[in-house]
Amino acid sequence: MVFGFFKRKKKEDPAVELAAVVQELVRTQEKEEKELHEPISSEITNPAEDVVIHSRADIVPTAQAEVTEITHGFEATYMADINLETETELTPEIKEEVSEVQHELQPLRKLSWSERLKRGLSKTRDAFGKKLLGVFGGGKIDDELYDELESILLTSDVGVAGTMHLLDDVRSKVSLRGLKDSTELKAALSDSLVELVAPLEQPLQTEAHQPFVIMMVGVNGAGKTTSIGKLAKYFQQQGKSVILAAGDTFRAAAHEQLIEWGSRNNVTVVTQQSGDSAAVCFDAIQSAIAKKIDIVLADTAGRLPTQLNLMEEIKKVKRVIDKALPGAPHEIMLVLDANIGQNALNQVRAFDDALGLTGLVLTKLDGTAKGGVICAIAKERPIPLRFIGVGESIDDLRPFTAQDYVSALLD
Repeated sequence: MVFGFFKRKKKEDPAVELAAVVQELVRTQEKEEKELHEPISSEITNPAEDVVIHSRADIVPTAQAEVTEITHGFEATYMADINLETETELTPEIKEEVSEVQHELQPLRKLSWSERLKRGLSKTRDAFGKKLLGVFGGGKIDDELYDELESILLTSDVGVAGTMHLLDDVRSKVSLRGLKDSTELKAALSDSLVELVAPLEQPLQTEAHQPFVIMMVGVNGAGKTTSIGKLAKYFQQQGKSVILAAGDTFRAAAHEQLIEWGSRNNVTVVTQQSGDSAAVCFDAIQSAIAKKIDIVLADTAGRLPTQLNLMEEIKKVKRVIDKALPGAPHEIMLVLDANIGQNALNQVRAFDDALGLTGLVLTKLDGTAKGGVICAIAKERPIPLRFIGVGESIDDLRPFTAQDYVSALLD
């Protein structure tokens, strides 16, 4: 059965605070313009959605201009800064009050990806970057300093192999650059980290095949289905058409969840009542071929690597996908929960041995202090890290870049 969703849900716009600002502005202006003896009439309709200003023609010009400008700025930038520079000067009291509300609304401003990444990695940075301040605080570079650095790396889930590699590389850079003071170590460590994780930075290229079939795998609760919804949005923003295969037939609410993501993104979701994951994926690929769809995102049921019968089943899904489209799946992507730290490396090994992974997705980096596991993966099983997730927003899953990751950890 194929469900098509073509109606986009209206994005809610948190304008309640703006409504309060405008109303207070009008009240204050009314008080200060008593000499005009004209009441100010202003109404904000449905402030939780679009802001609409209804004003009388004889509204005080300064208030009307300011209300219009604030509303225009709000609609254009979605909680960005409200420009107070108008043709008519407002009283200092009004400016101060609007500035206070602006400050309160600042967290709602749409952040850049680098800002969201830095905020998302805050817990890892607290466990890693802030501890390094003592190491970089000045003083002689000696064995005691390296011991402290080793302890910080190990407790940040960089792993034994990754830690030893970084220590050796930092020592080499210290020697080659003739570094003497610990304040100079930060640049050396930053360079070593970038060099270590750089092989993971391989953006996914989907142009070689149409449809390009991506098989999503992982354990229960890693965020697989949610990642599929976010990836659908990501590919759509690149101008590609997407179809979703609800191949997780074990979890009761899995296909409903995927249908909801399909509704949000206006994409088709293929599902079946038979409970056969391989059949769902087969039907989705056939539909994609017929409709010339660019991307097939195939969900699968979560499973532990120790569940040998389920690991055999997912191998069957892979074989069926290849029958539906020879050479597919073109990408087998493992979704990992960053909260599990070093256990993520064990999952990578198990799924890679069973399926031959071509990419990774690391989710929930914003909720863990174990973001250093990326270094462990880079050292022991350097499979391309296609995407990382640092939040619940649909835009919070983005391609991994080594320099941005290291900068968010250390800066």
